[in-house]
Amino acid sequence: METILDSTASGAAKITASIFGVLAGLGGLTHGVGEVLQGSVRPDGIIINSWTQGPIATNMGGEPGMTVIPNLLATGIVTILVSLAIIAWAFFVRDKKGGRILLILSAILMLVGGGFGPPLIGMLAGAAGTGIGAPLTWWRKRLSLNMRSLLAGSWPWVFAIAVANGIFLVIGSVIAVYFFGLNNPDLFTNSFYLSIVLLLVTIFMGQVYEAHRSEQGLSA
Repeated sequence: METILDSTASGAAKITASIFGVLAGLGGLTHGVGEVLQGSVRPDGIIINSWTQGPIATNMGGEPGMTVIPNLLATGIVTILVSLAIIAWAFFVRDKKGGRILLILSAILMLVGGGFGPPLIGMLAGAAGTGIGAPLTWWRKRLSLNMRSLLAGSWPWVFAIAVANGIFLVIGSVIAVYFFGLNNPDLFTNSFYLSIVLLLVTIFMGQVYEAHRSEQGLSA
């Protein structure tokens, strides 16, 4: 009994870290491309718009971000490289150390021009990764069986909604502005806020999901 009840969170934390890590990297790539297209010019300050021309600039508010690099071409190149590193690393998050590295890479992405949204999503994905291997007994002591069952049963649905919203925010929004001329910056801003809330809830409920699943394995 104790062996199973003291099992650790793995599956939910891993898939959350991997999927949202990839989405963070893809979002960073969008910023990097826009910065490269601006050429070798010096930004006016630490806060920049990743895009100054085209539908992303006019329909999405220019994808604001920040950079400590005093050249937009260099900023874009570094952003693209860090974004690719995040995408690649997201597939190898298997333990707490992997989650910490994803978190650090995402923090670097914010400093070098990856915007604000993608790095925050990446940092939360890294935080989810640090939960891999975390003990699950904490949840049994603080949540009733009925509450654990309810939250565990809801986790796949919340996770699916969070992923769908994340895909829209990172990929669907670009398609919408380029191919359909969608001009609704508030929609994209609200989608970002929703993604942060959903990701936080997903991380929390994922731990409960794993705790409940371990109990179901015990009863079986």
